[in-house]
Parts: sequence; C-alpha cells; structure tokens
Amino acid sequence: MDTIASLFSFITTPVSWVIVQFHSLYGAIFGPDSGWAWGLSIVSLVVLIRICLIPLFVKQIKATRGMQALQPKMKAIQERYKNDKQRQSEEMMKLYKETGTNPLSSCLPIIAQSPFFFALYHVLSAIANGQTIGVINQSLLESARQAHIFGAPLAAKFTDSAEKAASLGASITDVRIVTAVMIVLMSLSQFYTQRQLMQKNVDLSVKTPFMQQQKMLMYIFPLIFAVMGINFPVGVLVYWLTTNLWTMGQQMYVINQNPTPGSKAQDQYLTRLLKHVTTHGDVKGRGKKKIVAAIVAKGPDRNDNERKFIAALTKQGLAAQADGSVIKSAEATADSDAASGGAAKRQQPKRQSKSQRQTPPKPSSKK
Repeated sequence: MDTIASLFSFITTPVSWVIVQFHSLYGAIFGPDSGWAWGLSIVSLVVLIRICLIPLFVKQIKATRGMQALQPKMKAIQERYKNDKQRQSEEMMKLYKETGTNPLSSCLPIIAQSPFFFALYHVLSAIANGQTIGVINQSLLESARQAHIFGAPLAAKFTDSAEKAASLGASITDVRIVTAVMIVLMSLSQFYTQRQLMQKNVDLSVKTPFMQQQKMLMYIFPLIFAVMGINFPVGVLVYWLTTNLWTMGQQMYVINQNPTPGSKAQDQYLTRLLKHVTTHGDVKGRGKKKIVAAIVAKGPDRNDNERKFIAALTKQGLAAQADGSVIKSAEATADSDAASGGAAKRQQPKRQSKSQRQTPPKPSSKK
C-alpha cells in the first residue's frame, strides 16, 4: 500500500465493512454480482455519511448566519477604508477574530468527508488491481470485479487501456462513454450548486475579500473535478455524483426555507411569505414565524428586502409582532370601520343664517 493509502488505512476497513453490509442487503434483491447491488451500496454509503454530517451542516449554517450578522460592520469597514484595500482586509480579519467567525466555514462538509472519499478510492483501486482490502475477501473481490454499471465495471477508469477493460469483462468504448457522461454530470452538478449559492443566496450589497475567491472557485472546482475524474474508478464517480446531488438538494432546501438576509433568495422568500400571510391572515408554521420574529427584532437594521416586506404588510393593513405572528393594525381597523359606517360620526353644528348670527342671544330669565 502506498503512502497516501496508508494515511487513510484507519478508515479503509470501516468503509469497506459498510459497503459489504449494504451489498449483502442489495445482493439478496438484485443478485450478489449485480452492478445494482454494488452501485446502490456506494450510494447508500454516501447517504449514511451525509446523514452523519447533518450536525456539522447545522453548525455550518450557524457559522454562516454569524457572518451575516456582521454585514453592517463589514459594510462600515468597507466605507471607511474604501481607498485602502490593505487596511480594509486587515480590519476585516480583525473583526473575524474578535467575533470568532470563520469565512471558510462552507468548506467544513467537504473536509469532513474527504477521508471517506479517499478510503473508497483506495478500496476500488484495490478491487481494480485484484487485491483484497479491509473486509473485502477474495470471494467479494471477484464479485465486485464482475459488477458492471451501465456496461462499465465498477473498478474501471477512463484512462484504462483496452486490455485492462477487457480483463474486467468490458470494452474500452463502454468504459469511456459511461465515465465521460458521469464526469460531465459530476462537474455540472458541482458548478450548478456553487452558482446557485452565489446568485441566489449571497448578500451582494456587502463585498467581502472572499467573495471574489468564491466566484473563482465556482469555475475552478468543476474543472478540477473534470480533470481528476478521468483517473477515478466508476465506483468513485458514483460516490461523488451522489454526494453532489445530495449537496445540491440540501442547499436548495435551505435556500427556499431559510435564505441569507439581503440575498435574492430572501426577496423571493418574503414575496411568497407575503402572499401566504395575505391569504391566511396570519403566519402559519413555526419556521415562518421565527423568520418574521427575527425581522421584527432587527428594527432599523433591516435590509432592503425586509423593509419592503414590512412596508407591504402595512399597506395590507397588517402589523408583524415580536412573536412572529401578524395582526391587523389599529390604523387599518379604523379605516375599515369608517368605510363600513361602523365608526361613530362626529355631529356637525347646525348651520345658522346671517340674521341669526347677528342677533344677540336673549338673556336668560331668572326665577
């Protein structure tokens, strides 16, 4: 085993054990040598890992929200040192240190799952080379080498020779077509996920030193994965495509349900929320109430989207409360009563003629 493989040997055995357990389940349904049995085992491994990473994902969201709370201070620093980029960067870093926030917290899920990725890579590489690894014994090794996904062996790579593909029971054409399609899908899903984040869930009113880097990574990461993908076995491509799809779906859910303040996604969310409130006359749902309560608590620190939302509520005769509920405002109730004739009308004095106004009132007689 090479040096890199030895670094991840502590997790190679657990990863291979999980795959074998899922394989025993799916093998009973599709057959032990089926590509479906081995392919779904890898997909299930991804799902299991990502479920275990949900607490880390929640921590990432909290760290991101912490960054959002700093937006007014960051904007003030940018205005104050707009002609001194170096000082601006220094003050930004000082602010991050004082508040304990980390702009690179979005990388945590990738870092956490990297050991599993490399462990799976070396498990599949060992299978391709006909070597037992972890808990995969000789009989499981032969089963895995016979497994094909859309005609491509589980352990085959785009760069394999025709002889290597033939030794795995496939043609080089099938291997390259399947791997090329999966590499393209992997790169596109990576690009779309990052693009969705940058376009819809970022507060563009505040330019941070890391925003330009994130834009660059949006284009660089898919290219890196495309170049690296030609050296990935089919099983690893299945793993990475699955985790990209999970990330994309997870991100879409967060953007739709809890968007970043000041972002385009928040504007769209508040537009939907306003329609919901107008239809039902109140805020239905705990999550929606938490967001309305947070907007109310901000007071004058609300961003443009939030001010527009509060103004739209007022125009509808509604007022958001500190607990996240919405009630009819007093002004709206008064206007409604006046329009319906329910409000008491002020009695106007009787109009007098000119002669009546000029004639002095008669003195009252005393008894």
